[in-house]
Amino acid sequence: MLSIYSLDFPLFYFISFSLFSLDSFPKSMDWEPLAAAKASISPYDLLFQALALIPFSHYFFAASFLFLIFLYRFLEIHFLHDLLTLFRGDPVTLTYNSCSDLAQSVVANCKILQGRYLATPWLSSPHLQTAFLSFLGRPPPLTYRRHLFRAFDGGTIALDWLTYTDVVGGTSCMPDSSAAPKGDKTPIVIVIPGLTSDSAAAYVKHLAFNLARQGWNVVVSNHRGLGGVSLTSDCCYNAGWTEDLRKIIDHIRCEYPEAPLYAVGTSIGANILVKYLGEDGANTPLFGAAAICSPWDLLICDRFINRRPMQKLYDRALTVGLQGYAQLYAFITSFCRISLLTFESSSLRDFDNHATRVLGKFETVDTYYRRSSSTNYVENVSVPLLCVSALDDPVCTSEAIPWDECRLNENIILATTPHGGHLAFYEGITASSIWWVRVVNEFFGVLRISPHIEGRKKMQGSTMPKPLQSSIDQAPYLNVMEDGMVTAMSNEQTDAFVEDISDADTTHSKKDEGTISDKGTSVDLTDKLNPEKQIKQQVEQNVKDLIVPVQGRIDKLSRRSRQSIWLLVYISIITTWPFVGSVLLSVLKRRFKTFKPGTLFRK
Repeated sequence: MLSIYSLDFPLFYFISFSLFSLDSFPKSMDWEPLAAAKASISPYDLLFQALALIPFSHYFFAASFLFLIFLYRFLEIHFLHDLLTLFRGDPVTLTYNSCSDLAQSVVANCKILQGRYLATPWLSSPHLQTAFLSFLGRPPPLTYRRHLFRAFDGGTIALDWLTYTDVVGGTSCMPDSSAAPKGDKTPIVIVIPGLTSDSAAAYVKHLAFNLARQGWNVVVSNHRGLGGVSLTSDCCYNAGWTEDLRKIIDHIRCEYPEAPLYAVGTSIGANILVKYLGEDGANTPLFGAAAICSPWDLLICDRFINRRPMQKLYDRALTVGLQGYAQLYAFITSFCRISLLTFESSSLRDFDNHATRVLGKFETVDTYYRRSSSTNYVENVSVPLLCVSALDDPVCTSEAIPWDECRLNENIILATTPHGGHLAFYEGITASSIWWVRVVNEFFGVLRISPHIEGRKKMQGSTMPKPLQSSIDQAPYLNVMEDGMVTAMSNEQTDAFVEDISDADTTHSKKDEGTISDKGTSVDLTDKLNPEKQIKQQVEQNVKDLIVPVQGRIDKLSRRSRQSIWLLVYISIITTWPFVGSVLLSVLKRRFKTFKPGTLFRK
């Protein structure tokens, strides 16, 4: 307890003076010393003396509480929200065309999409989930069977296979060296990883293991230079480069003509997949696809990732990964000129400006972002496509999601959740499973038995027009001349071949890149003996090549024209109503001027 004797004498004298009335003191008392003592006391001294009386432990608890509040907001933790909702989770928001029979049937049979998503309680933050996926992930143990695909420009792409026979009793076993039978009809799922990710990523292993356990054959198409395979050409991948995916799909369709093909893209891989689906339209051999955490609009995502301090950490982490990728292949001709500039890059935009823009032959970085964004191709997607995104994604912002375009397309189902992070979506108390992996598994299972597949098989069985080539990004590989000039290499397509490194003897098989039928057979002998019939079929094929795209454009114009007509009618009514309304009002007044309601009762 504080004793009054411990105070300074002027302070004690001032307090004693304030306790008594001025009337109790004599009139002749000299007040100047008291006024001087009162003026010498600082209010801050009194405040500091009062604060010194508070125990240090109280300060520690207050600082900890304020730090927790800051951390709760900075990491966007939603544990209290989950607690207040009794850990029931948040409903999944579905956006699709209500007039689409396909979308309605798929949604009606996908129970997971109709339910709720609850994040792991101790990972109730998009940043915690994303970090946990990157550093731990808890992937299931599995072993791939690797094949090497040689592209027409000399590049090498690693294809890592995991078949349903490789997974026994819920665990992955060591696969044998033999490839899958050529006549295998088991559906195949092609996985396109994200930026600087390959088949060793945790979310890729989760997806491959769960699909293989449900009876699917899974192949992971690693990007060039990733997956432990070096670059063998000057061609590098980027966010809008779809030629590699197109060639991989054509190759797998040639090897397994009777197996339905599906595809899953994640992050940048989702952008590449959606862009490919929009470029090829109905000509793609895929039966269904899924895009997980797609960036959609790269220009918007570029602005978003440089907006907040936390997003800048992700930007720096991705930049370091790309710098490591460029450092590995600094000996490549096209990298020699830009290698020093890429190492000085401090952000993704700087790296794209010094490397990606140059290799892809784009004028500016914004031009690269605009032309490579998949949001420009959403309306042309002609196969069932499931898009999954989290509204709190710290990398691919929800501001870039094309809500209206997805709603207008009858083949797209957009599923969004309030939480989930970037590609994480961990669920359960032990964070042993990923929610979107179960959604994709169920979605493909519903498509597998739906009537849409039968119609798709019939269309695949008929002669299909050759897929349209990409209008941009044709061969983003360069040749640096001695004088420093950068020129593009030839676009002539050579034969591609595949190496199976699991076999003892490496085999090389050259495949024709023309249109391949479902049975994988060549031209019949009767067609060779009858040149007139062959010429006639070629003419019919050319006519189909011209009619199919024209017919599609006419259908789009007719749909838009009908919408435009109704819009014009609405505008004309709104704009002319003041004049028309006044005329009708004057006519009615003249017509019923002599009208008397009482005459009706008399009649």
